Amino acid sequence: MNSRHRAAIMDTGDGWKVADISLADEGALRVDWARSRMPVLSRLCEEARQSKPLAGMTVAGCLHVTKETAVLIETLEQAGAKVSWSGCNPLSTQDDVAAWLAREGYSIYAWHGQSVEDFYWCIDRTIEANPTLTLDDGADLIVRVHGPMSDYAAGVIGGTEETTTGVHRLRAMGEAGALRYPVIAVNDAITKWDFDNVYGTGQSTLDGIIRATSVLIAGKTFVIAGYGHCGRGLAMRARGMGANVVITEIDPLPALRAVMDGFRVMRMDDAASLGDIFCTATGMKDVIVDRHFSVMKDGAVICNTGHYDCEINIEHLEAQTDSVRTIRANNEEFTMKDGRQIFLLARGRLVNLAAAEGHPSEVMDMSFANQYLALCRLAAEGRDMEPIVHDITLEQDQDLAMTKLITLGFEIDALTTEQITYHSDYTAGT
Repeated sequence: MNSRHRAAIMDTGDGWKVADISLADEGALRVDWARSRMPVLSRLCEEARQSKPLAGMTVAGCLHVTKETAVLIETLEQAGAKVSWSGCNPLSTQDDVAAWLAREGYSIYAWHGQSVEDFYWCIDRTIEANPTLTLDDGADLIVRVHGPMSDYAAGVIGGTEETTTGVHRLRAMGEAGALRYPVIAVNDAITKWDFDNVYGTGQSTLDGIIRATSVLIAGKTFVIAGYGHCGRGLAMRARGMGANVVITEIDPLPALRAVMDGFRVMRMDDAASLGDIFCTATGMKDVIVDRHFSVMKDGAVICNTGHYDCEINIEHLEAQTDSVRTIRANNEEFTMKDGRQIFLLARGRLVNLAAAEGHPSEVMDMSFANQYLALCRLAAEGRDMEPIVHDITLEQDQDLAMTKLITLGFEIDALTTEQITYHSDYTAGT
């Protein structure tokens, strides 16, 4: 029985639709583990129980349904919000966590293995909860609120966006005057992109590749498309496991940064015949296309850790293919017409979530603390904010970083009064 059929059975009409409610006990254990590894969010949750900064708010969320997300949803509820949730990727939902959320009484519409139709159906159900705040990863929910579900837009005070791809989409909407409410770019917080994107993506992407293939990383030529924060984090971890890392880029600045970090940089056209493992991390379509497939080594592994599944052109791959078979979970063998075999992981979806568990709880602790605080800011100030994309404040970034250091057992220095005076004294010279 496939996930979609199970989900149809598990639609109770009580505000949730998941794959299998009997998985809830397993989900509870996962959530317990995540909660124990997210001290910053746990601290905020304790405060929220008293202050209720989201009282009267309804949050519609479209974000990967993982154990860490469940801790965030708990925090939002403790802060006084009503919550309705869907997954932001058809393959990233952890069905046991979704089952636990449903059993706990949350409005949750998510299961692993959705069709595109299922995906948007779930988002629309969350919007029907009449949200005052939206929380997005990729901007699909916000785009629906501005499109087919636009009747609900008037009631929304503001929203947040978790990832680079979504921020790009929303900034374009804001610049075009198309945004109907303010959005805070959580992705652009230093305590998000410099930790979640770098260390989280690096570790979880390799985790997904290894789970799907069990290949040895050491000695492999590992081609990474894109040297933004995600690509950089993956390059660091791949090199740490003994891979020979090659970077492809379109932007001279990150390309130069990769060179200075000690990586080879070249065009994908040149790297295609060299790589053993390929991973896209760009957020752009058609990064790996037919001309690349035609020269890849026999046995090459390809995957994506950007946001959408369009980075690898699967139609081009299929056009060169004689047969396809599933080797193991999230690993398809494409036998080319010339006899070569290319292995596609997770159908080009996010390999770190589709084939593994996503980022470790410790880094999601800061990202989701930023989400919570941004929603609190919108609840208090959103009606007076311009309908464009706004940044997290530096003060919030610094406060979160300090809290995280304290929970990890570290202390830092503070400037003395004399140092503070010196810092702002432009007359002080040599």
